[in-house]
Amino acid sequence: MNDLDIRPAGAADIQAIVDMLADDPLGAQRESPDDLTPYLAAHQRLADDPNQHLMVAVRADRVVGTLQLTVIPGLSRKGAVRSVIEAVRVHADERGSGLGTRLIEWAVEESRRQGCRLVQLTSDATRADAHRFYERLGFQASHIGFKLAL
Repeated sequence: MNDLDIRPAGAADIQAIVDMLADDPLGAQRESPDDLTPYLAAHQRLADDPNQHLMVAVRADRVVGTLQLTVIPGLSRKGAVRSVIEAVRVHADERGSGLGTRLIEWAVEESRRQGCRLVQLTSDATRADAHRFYERLGFQASHIGFKLAL
């Protein structure tokens, strides 16, 4: 994995990121890789916010993984700063290579570096393999999540 670079995503990486987001049954229903307009606007909002870290894993000049890390200051837990990991994706031909572990390790280390006392994430209830993956990395299923579509 020494040939892997984890770096902030640039606008030129958005197509590859959206393609990975769309490359599963859930993402295929939610994403529109043929129209990058909303994704490029979202990327700009993320790039302008110092608490947002949209990252890509690159090997041989090819985007092979991505995640978003959000740092959130708060009052609970004695004013603890926490981070949220979102949209973890690994390119289909890289799955099982250890890349997902490397991405999560990067996010946890960056969270520590930024003074976070808690790292959290959510995973769709149907993603049993992802749940086992996160548990192997030390995450514990501790809450029930709710969403309200607007």
